[in-house]
Amino acid sequence: MSVLPFDQRDGFIWKNGELVPWKDAKVHVLSHGLHYGSCVFEGERAYNGVIYKSRQHAERFKKSAELLDFEIPYSVEEIEAAKILTVAKNNLTNCYVRPVAWRGSEMMAVAAQNAKIHVAIAVWDWPSMFDIATKMKGIRLDIAEYRRPDPACAPCASKAAGLYMICTISKHRAERRGYADAMMLDWQGRVAECTGANILFTKGGEIHTPIADCFLNGITRQTVIGLARDKGIKVNERRILPEELAGFEECFIVGTGAEVTPVAEIGPYNFVPGAISRTLVEAYAAEVQPKVLA
Repeated sequence: MSVLPFDQRDGFIWKNGELVPWKDAKVHVLSHGLHYGSCVFEGERAYNGVIYKSRQHAERFKKSAELLDFEIPYSVEEIEAAKILTVAKNNLTNCYVRPVAWRGSEMMAVAAQNAKIHVAIAVWDWPSMFDIATKMKGIRLDIAEYRRPDPACAPCASKAAGLYMICTISKHRAERRGYADAMMLDWQGRVAECTGANILFTKGGEIHTPIADCFLNGITRQTVIGLARDKGIKVNERRILPEELAGFEECFIVGTGAEVTPVAEIGPYNFVPGAISRTLVEAYAAEVQPKVLA
């Protein structure tokens, strides 16, 4: 991926109802979203020019804002249309799509009832990160020090920017230690997710994955679980303790960026990417491609 800073790229960004030149899509330093975390976003992909599950993402985008006590001033249909327009205007076919909404600079205190809600959509080139042969080698994960918060303490069903603070810290620590990412535990010390992807394990031909009640029930997670069940693979959504990792055979993470990526190691625990991982890597790759109508 390009190392060109994101504020120095060319193209167009949709902002508050219109396309603006990329470098003109600016935010004031005294925006409430920057200081107090009143910001939500989505992570999506377009494959061959079609945004995968665009409507589900737009609906979650709206819901995330509601959970942070503000309303995005565009309908689901308007958000979908804006995403399509932005992808087309930037002449991209396989790309990442980033809608984001935040409270503006009208008020600078914890309370910001009258701050304007801004919405922007940016897209950039982002091909699949690995080919299947590379994926099947598996990545290495660290175990994060920070934990996902108690759902009584944070709006965990929202894709809120503030909830990713501990993810950034955890991923940086993992990368400094030579890992690709980190697996996070929940507030009670049970397996939760990675810093930007959900996690699944296999044992005896079945899948086991944590219940998504203190972290985001990812759209990719839901899709992969559906694909597995369609193929006759039993999926168990349950509490998983860290010590159980020693008894699992395969592990893989799922998310917009990761798609389906097998894992070879989590701290002291080792896994061998195998048949279920490969089946779901291939099934997901086929699933996201636009369907051709006869």
